[in-house]
Amino acid sequence: METAYRLRLYLLTALVLLGFGALLHRLHEVQIEDTQKYRDRVPSPRNVSVREPGVRGEIRDAHGVLLARNSRNYEVSFNIEEIINAYQLQHDDSPFVETLRSENGMSRAGKKKNIAAIVNEVIISRLTHYGLAKDYSAKALEVHYSTHGGLVPFSYRTDLTYEQFARFAELNLELPGVYINLRPQRQYPYKTLACHILGYTKEWEKGDIPEEGQKKFNHYIGEEKGIAGVEMTMDSYLTGKEGVKTVLKDEKGRIVSMIDYTKPQMGADVTLTIDSRVQYLVENILRRAGRAAAVVMNVQTGEIIAMASVPNYDPNNFIPSISEKKWEEYKTKNICLPLMNRAIESFDPGSTFKLPTAIAGARAGMGDRVYSCNGYVAYGTHKAGCWIWNQSKGMHGAQNVSKAIQQSCNPYFFRLANAVGPRAMAETFTMLSLGRTTGIELPSEKPGMVIGSPSWKLRYPSTTVTPVDTAFLAIGQGVSSASPLQLAAVTSCIANGGKYYQPRVVKKVTRDKEVLVPDQPKLLVDLLQQGVKAEDMERIRKGMWMAVNQPGGTAGRVKMPGIEVAAKTGTAQSVDRGKKSNNSWTVSFAPFENPKYAVCVLVVGGKSGGKVCGPLVHLIYRGLFALDDGLKLPLQPQDEVAGNTDSIEEILLPEDTLAAVEAVEITETADNVQTNLDTTQPNQDNEPTTTDILPTPTITPEIDSAGTIPRAIPVEE
Repeated sequence: METAYRLRLYLLTALVLLGFGALLHRLHEVQIEDTQKYRDRVPSPRNVSVREPGVRGEIRDAHGVLLARNSRNYEVSFNIEEIINAYQLQHDDSPFVETLRSENGMSRAGKKKNIAAIVNEVIISRLTHYGLAKDYSAKALEVHYSTHGGLVPFSYRTDLTYEQFARFAELNLELPGVYINLRPQRQYPYKTLACHILGYTKEWEKGDIPEEGQKKFNHYIGEEKGIAGVEMTMDSYLTGKEGVKTVLKDEKGRIVSMIDYTKPQMGADVTLTIDSRVQYLVENILRRAGRAAAVVMNVQTGEIIAMASVPNYDPNNFIPSISEKKWEEYKTKNICLPLMNRAIESFDPGSTFKLPTAIAGARAGMGDRVYSCNGYVAYGTHKAGCWIWNQSKGMHGAQNVSKAIQQSCNPYFFRLANAVGPRAMAETFTMLSLGRTTGIELPSEKPGMVIGSPSWKLRYPSTTVTPVDTAFLAIGQGVSSASPLQLAAVTSCIANGGKYYQPRVVKKVTRDKEVLVPDQPKLLVDLLQQGVKAEDMERIRKGMWMAVNQPGGTAGRVKMPGIEVAAKTGTAQSVDRGKKSNNSWTVSFAPFENPKYAVCVLVVGGKSGGKVCGPLVHLIYRGLFALDDGLKLPLQPQDEVAGNTDSIEEILLPEDTLAAVEAVEITETADNVQTNLDTTQPNQDNEPTTTDILPTPTITPEIDSAGTIPRAIPVEE
C-alpha cells in the first residue's frame, strides 16, 4: 500500500516538473527567441504615403470662355483595410457570410468576411448618429475591397456641403480609415453646348494604377481620364502632376500629424478654335431638324469656328459616374444616337462630290471642258439620267463646269469623271482627305469611302473600278461617303483659291506661360502646285456663286441680302433603318470676293438640299455676319434635344427673310438616279444603327439593402 502511494506521488511530481519544464521552455521561446517577432506585431506609429491626383486643366473657347472647368468637391473615402484592422482590435471574430465558390467546375460552400457588416458597425453607425450617413452599394464596396485591398480608398460620398465637410473633419479621430479630401470635380457649365467636341471623363480604375505606383504608395488615388472628344485626345496635356502626402499614424491607425506634403499641380489649359457664341447659334438652328450636323470653318486657317450635331447629350451626366438607366438611354434606347458626332461621321454625299470631281478635272487639264447634257448617259443598255431628265425628260444642253455646278448636271460630271479616269479621280479625292481622315483632334473620325482609293483597295482588293463606278462617284452615289467636316474642308479649299488647310479644333495648349502646342495653321496641299490653274478654281467658285445668285441655281435659299454667298447643294439616295431615304446637304462659303467662312450642313432624312439645308445655312450666315457687325450673340447653358427620325420636306425661313432674299431656285432631287442603273456595290445605310465602339464610362452602382442606413434615425441628406 505504502509502495503504491509513493509510486503515485513520484509520478505526479514527475508530471508537474515536466509541465513546468515545458512552460519554461515556451516562455523562453516567447520572451527570448521570438522577442523581435512579437515586437513587430505590436502596433506602432508609422508613416503612410498617399498619392493624390493632379488637377485637370481647363478647356476654353477661342475668346477665353470656360467650357470645361473644375468645381470644388468634398469627398469622403474609406480605407477598408484600416477599418477592418480597427474592428479586429476590438473583436476576436469577424462576421462572415456563406458563399458558394466554384472550383474546377464544382461549387462548394465557403465563408468570407462580411466587409459591409464591419464597415456598418465601425463607421456607418457613427455617421448615422451624427446625421452624416448615406446609402451606398455594399456590393460595390465588397468588389472594391477584393480588387484593391487597402491600396485604393473606396469613395463613399462626393456630395458634401461645406458644413458636412467641417463636421466630418471634427470627427476624424473617431473614424479610423475615413479620409476627407477637397477634390476637384469636372464640370461643363454650358451643359450640352459643344458636347461632341468636349467629350467627357471617367473615374480611374485599377488598371490605371502602374506597378511602380503600387510599390511606392500606401494609398493610391488616380486621375480621371478623358474617354471622348478633346478630353480624350488632349488627355496627356490636361492631366496634372500628382501630389504626395506623407502622414504619421499611431498604433490605432489614427492620423497624428502630417510629415510632408507636395501639392498636386494643374494640367495644361486647352484653348479651342471654336467661338462659343457661334456654337450656341449653330446648335439652336440645327434643332429645327431631327438628326443633323453642321461645321463652320475659317477658310484661311482651317480653324473650326463651330461644329454641332443633333441630337446631343449632357457630359455632366458622366461626372463622377453615369446612372445605368441614362447610359442605356444614350447608348441604345434613343435610336437617334445622341452620343454620335455626325459632323465626323460618314454619309452619302450626293452632288456635293461634284466639287472634288471638278477639281480632279482641273488637275487633269480639263477645267475648261464643255459637255452636252442630253438628259442621260448610256452605259451599255442602261441610262444614267440627270435629275431634270428623271423629273420631266428635260435636258441642260451644252455646259461648262460653272454652269454644271449651278444646275447640278449629272451627265456633265459623268463624262468629266470618265475622261479623268478612276485612278486620277481617286488620287485627287485622297489629296483632299476624302476617303481618309482629316486628322482633326477628335477621336473616332470616320474616313468615308472613295472607290479606287487606298482604303477602298484594302477593303475590296480584287474588285475592278468600272466606268459606272467612276460616274457614280462623281455625283456622290454608289460606293462613296464623306463627313460634313471633310466637305467643309474641301469647300474652304475652293473658297480660298486652292489651299487645303488641315481642319483643327485645338487652337493652342499652354501651361502657365509655356506654349506646348502653338497656334499655327497647317497647309497640307496647295492645288496650284498640283496642276490646277487659278482660272480653274475661279470657274468652280463662280459655279457655286451662280447656284445661289442666278435663276436656275439649286441654292437660292442660301442667298443673303448685302452679302454674296456661294454654295452647292446635294441630295443623296440612301437607306435609313431598312427604308429608302435621302441625305440633304448644302456646302457654302462667304463672302464671295473675300471669303471668311465655309459652312456645311447635313440633314439626315432631308428630302432636298436646297429646301432643307439651304435655309439652315442662311440662318447661320445671318448670325455670323451680325456678329461681324458688332452684335453680341447670346450664350447660355443648353439642354438636351432628343432628336427624331422624321423625313423633312422643307424648312421654312421667316417671311421677312424670304422677302429680303427673293430666292429663285430649281430643286434638285436624287429620284431614280440609281434605280435606272445597276451598280457593283449597294448604297450604305444612312447612318449606323449603333455607335461603333462606345467607351464604357463609370456606371453608378445600385444601392442595396446591406448599404442602406437605418431610417429610424434622422439622417441629413
